[in-house]
Amino acid sequence: MIASLTGSYILKTPSYVHMDVNGVGYEAQISLNTFAKIQDLDRGTLLTVLQIKEDSHTLFGFADITEKNLFQQLINVNGVGASTARMMLSAMQPQELSNAIASGNTGALEKIKGIGRKSAERIILELRDKLVKNGLATSTSGFAHRGIEDEALQALIALGIPRASAESAIKKSSLHSSEDTLESLIKKSLQFI
Repeated sequence: MIASLTGSYILKTPSYVHMDVNGVGYEAQISLNTFAKIQDLDRGTLLTVLQIKEDSHTLFGFADITEKNLFQQLINVNGVGASTARMMLSAMQPQELSNAIASGNTGALEKIKGIGRKSAERIILELRDKLVKNGLATSTSGFAHRGIEDEALQALIALGIPRASAESAIKKSSLHSSEDTLESLIKKSLQFI
């Protein structure tokens, strides 16, 4: 198992890097988050996960342990492969992604390419408690602000309000108030419809 690479970056792209480690060149697949952290560096260390399949050996590199741990949690979810996990880590910061999962924010996950409603629900169901237990997410007790907005949107749609009108009303009420409860956001949004 290759746990990390330390050496010179020969080639850096937003999706992979080539590293020279004592004369041996390695290619590691990376997320946009890792790329942002290493793009100005000539040398560095990447924490790695080696995925072995019948037809390939693929090395995934991470700038920090939080991203690596989250990647490993994601690929253990049924139906989430390494490419999907890397896409998720490219779309959101690791802490932001962890908190979205822990708070049950399916809307935030569905915005990621390749993640539908069922996949988002499965990821949340399987990882919510694990992420909090392992210290990768802050808490499942309350919704993140974006999660409250998604819940309010679902409630307004359930009341028969068209999605576009509901989204517009929620945006307007969020601008006029910093209310943090679901009930108050719904009440305020109804005033803008």
